[in-house]
Amino acid sequence: MPRGEKSKYTDKQERKADHIAEGYEKRGVSGQEAERRAWATVNKDDGGGKKEGGSGRGKHTGHPAAHKGGKSGGTASASRSAASRSESAAATRKRNAEHHVH
Repeated sequence: MPRGEKSKYTDKQERKADHIAEGYEKRGVSGQEAERRAWATVNKDDGGGKKEGGSGRGKHTGHPAAHKGGKSGGTASASRSAASRSESAAATRKRNAEHHVH
């Protein structure tokens, strides 16, 4: 398969790449760069084109790039003192208890 050829990708992968590219373009990335990044993301998620056929077709591949953001979270909470976090947690529990009264 020549570089850049997209015939081995499923319709779903093509829709996914289009959707990702639109998001990049909305944020001001050029069309060509948005397209390149979108296909790179699809390849990262799904491991490339999937139209070989056979029993492997239709397997769920997961969405690793879509869940990457969680890794960098938690720094704001970690910088607060234990007492501050505990106080905040108690307030949340109280608020939830009031909300869920039966």
